[in-house]
Amino acid sequence: MEPITQADLEQLAVRLEQVAGYLHVDERRAQVAELEAQTAAPGFWDDAQAASAVTRKLAAAKDDVEAYERARAQLEDAQAAWELAEELDDEDSRMEATATAHELAHDLDELELASWFADDLDHGDAIVTVTPGQGGLEAQDWCEMVFKMYLRYCDQRGWKVEVLDAPAGEAIGLDRATFQVSGHNAYGMLRSEQGVHRLVRISPTDAKKRRQTTFAGVEVLPVLPDDVEVEINQDDLRVDVFHSHGHGGQGVNTTDSAVRITHLPTGIVVTCQNERSQIQNRAFAMNVLRSKLYELELERRANELDELRGPKGQISFGEQIRNYVLYPYQMVKDLRTGVETGNVDAVLKEGNLDEFVVAYHRWATGNKSSE
Repeated sequence: MEPITQADLEQLAVRLEQVAGYLHVDERRAQVAELEAQTAAPGFWDDAQAASAVTRKLAAAKDDVEAYERARAQLEDAQAAWELAEELDDEDSRMEATATAHELAHDLDELELASWFADDLDHGDAIVTVTPGQGGLEAQDWCEMVFKMYLRYCDQRGWKVEVLDAPAGEAIGLDRATFQVSGHNAYGMLRSEQGVHRLVRISPTDAKKRRQTTFAGVEVLPVLPDDVEVEINQDDLRVDVFHSHGHGGQGVNTTDSAVRITHLPTGIVVTCQNERSQIQNRAFAMNVLRSKLYELELERRANELDELRGPKGQISFGEQIRNYVLYPYQMVKDLRTGVETGNVDAVLKEGNLDEFVVAYHRWATGNKSSE
């Protein structure tokens, strides 16, 4: 880690002021005061849904203000340590200034990224579904690899993951995987992953060791807050229950706790089987169904491609957003942004996706501003 310089600190100060503009910090402070006054008003909790919406906005506004204040304190600490290092020629102070400055640079990256999330849903939780595409059993194996990659990425981010449905494939891998991710900006970050992911490798199931191309589709939906209304007629639902089977085929229990809900007018089918209680599985499945119907309604109202799902196509060649090549060379490349890396293991085995996620949002934001 190279020692920090005065020019580096000045650049960080400029970035901090830019972030203050991105986040509209003064407006957010005023919003915090206004919302706190609302929460203190008599009868605030009489309307639970409205109160929940206000407290959610208050928490988001507070997070932005507090994050900016932490960053400003980091800059002050780095500047003080650097000045002390220069005055006393003290190596410990110089190392402290450098470490603080690098931490600040990372936090400013995060703040800049958060400023791109304009929709309230971006700051909330996400429902992710990974589905095998073309490639038969190989695609089911690839589905499991993508699923595990996201589990590791979520762990890096400190997000909580609730696996809703991950039935084993016919011989290897997974037939599909659906999971809920809870954490700050989870949906905003993960919607970058919406699309088709293509794998090129030597087939582990082919005795002749031929190169195989397989695909997996990733769908990312927001978890809808309670105050977002989605009308669901119970008469339009068919609910089936069956024995649960956990990831990898292990039996979860011997009761009919798994739930499959079919929305008859649209044909949408959602399944949840990873909870021991049928009531819990049904509640999770209904949340997924609400998100899918919400997206469908957005499509109908807008009469254009839905921004939540992105362009629709087959989970096959020509539709992919990212290539993962393991043979004859090693590379992961995002076809939208051009970002690539030769460290495939860091992506697939360690879940190092931030480079791709951040680049996507920078690319998407630039495209919006040029429209």
